Parts: sequence; structure tokens; C-alpha cells
Amino acid sequence: MAEITPTEINIDPVHGQHFVPMPGARNPHLQTMLPRLIRRRLQFTPQWQRLELPDGDFVDLAWSEDPHGAKHKPRLVVFHGLEGSLHSPYAHGLVHAAKQRGWLAVVMHFRGCSGEPNRLKRIYHSGETEDGTWFLHWLHREFGAAPTAAVGYSLGGNMLGCLLGKADDTLPLNAAVIVSAPLVLEACSYHMDKGFSRFYQHYLLNLLKGNAMRKLKAYPDSLPVDIARLRRMRRIRDFDDLITAKIHGFTDAIDYYRRCSAMPLLPQIRKPVLIIHAKDDPFMDHNVIPAADYLPPNVEYQLTEHGGHVGFIGGTLRHPEMWLEKRIPDWLTTYLEA
Repeated sequence: MAEITPTEINIDPVHGQHFVPMPGARNPHLQTMLPRLIRRRLQFTPQWQRLELPDGDFVDLAWSEDPHGAKHKPRLVVFHGLEGSLHSPYAHGLVHAAKQRGWLAVVMHFRGCSGEPNRLKRIYHSGETEDGTWFLHWLHREFGAAPTAAVGYSLGGNMLGCLLGKADDTLPLNAAVIVSAPLVLEACSYHMDKGFSRFYQHYLLNLLKGNAMRKLKAYPDSLPVDIARLRRMRRIRDFDDLITAKIHGFTDAIDYYRRCSAMPLLPQIRKPVLIIHAKDDPFMDHNVIPAADYLPPNVEYQLTEHGGHVGFIGGTLRHPEMWLEKRIPDWLTTYLEA
């Protein structure tokens, strides 16, 4: 897709807030890594719930409070990134920010991402929208109608983009925000093979391999590789070739990437959506930036010069500010508190 310039970014004049990086911390790698130092601990006590799925598997939910006592509050659903969880700084930071505003928030962990391997011969991936769609409808059935928004980060952002692009008007969702999403998976895969991005690939691949090893030990033969072959993998693309693609019906990793990228589905989104992306995101390049006239009017796109990957740290070293924890709730207020 063609790259757009900052003058072409559609920023709402009321809620639009330009991101100003922390002085001395414009570097995209600092922006990407700092949240793990600033948001190390949860600022609330989560309420955990295991949700059994129709196919016999499960996902674990982490609520900001007991949902049965908050049925009529506005709701915020968080979809985490690759090998993320409630304990990812962006996830528990946003849940806390939502709780402070009087909203009910919940992290829906993808299968196998809450610390316990899932049961079935499948995992999660960037285009697996069935669980997220089912959960949003379950939330509406279980607790009744209330204004509801979803936020997806990184892999969860791409998944949310696919979900919204496929959804019809029955989806019980008022608005959504997509942050640092790899909207063109194949291009992002190639980018992760270059320069310092290989450091992130190594880190994420080790998380994927560790999770897969736990699954194989708990459920032998639940993945199409053995532990020895798993240990020999050197790229995320190898993992997707030998595991993700094979157990989810794709020919190979490239077929998976091309069929599960959210970019082609963005023009079909009907709900109000804000997409936030930093031009210096070290996980991806200009290929994930849509052309200025590509998105429908209901999709607002905010492109920042700095911010790294799910970073966006402002303020000062003494008083750091997690910009996303203000920007996202500010934008969603129109739809959750109308």
C-alpha cells in the first residue's frame, strides 16, 4: 500500500491528541521496551474466569472486577498480541485505565496464552476470528446489552481488523481501536528478518517455542512437530510453516499470511474504528500503512512519527505517561458514554 504523509492523517479535532515522545526516548527500541519497566506490576486485582468453548476447548478471561456486579457498565474487551496476556504492560495498563473511568474491562486470552496449554489440536493465529466473535456474542447474551468496545494490540489488532471486516450488523460492538497491527503479515515476516528486528523475532520465537513445548508435554501429538524439530526452528516463519499453517488448514506460512492479513478487509469495516500506528515501528515497514483514500469514513487513522511497537511513552523520565492509556479511552468515550 502507498505510504501517507502526516498531513493526510485523519485526526478528530476534539479527541485527537498528538503523541509527543519522552525527551531522550524517541528511539523506537526504547519506546518498544520502556513499557516493561514502567508498567511492571498490575495496579488492580483481576477476577479470573475460565470460559468453556463450544468445541470443548477453553479461553481464560481476566476481568477488572466481578462482571456480575457491573452488568450495566460500559464494557471494554482487550485482545492481546503474540504470546501476550493480562500481564503484558499494554493490556493491564489499559484495563486499569478503563476501570478508573468506571468501565468494566476484560482481557480475552487467546487459546493457550493464560499459562495453561489449551486442549485441542489447534492454537491461535492472526486471522482466527471465531473465538473473538463468539466471545463478543457470549458477553452480550450473558450480561445483557451495554455499550461495548474492543481494543486489539499487534497480532490481536490484526485479528480484530479481520473480525470487523467480516462482521455483519449483528455484532454487539459499538466501536474498536487497533494498535500497532501487522496488517500485511507477509511483508512483516520479511521485515523481521532484517537488522535489529531480528532481535524481536528471536525473543518472540522463544516465547512461541516455549508455549508449544508446554503444550506437547501436556498433550503429546497435539502439534505436527516433535520437541527436537521445534528446537531447530530459527524464524517465526518456520513456526508458522510447520505448526500454524498445518493445523489450521493453510498450505504454508505464506498462504496463511496472505489469507489472514487484515489490510484487504479494512474497507469492509462498518463500525467506528481508530487505527493507531507509529511510522518507526520496528516490527514492520511502510507496507502496513494504507493509502489515504483506502479506508472508509468510519475508520480513523492516526499515524505518529514516533512510538515504536505498542510503546508511545510520553511525559518525562521522572513522570512517564502511557499515552495509549489516555488516547484510547478518550476516543472511545463518545461511543461508551453517549
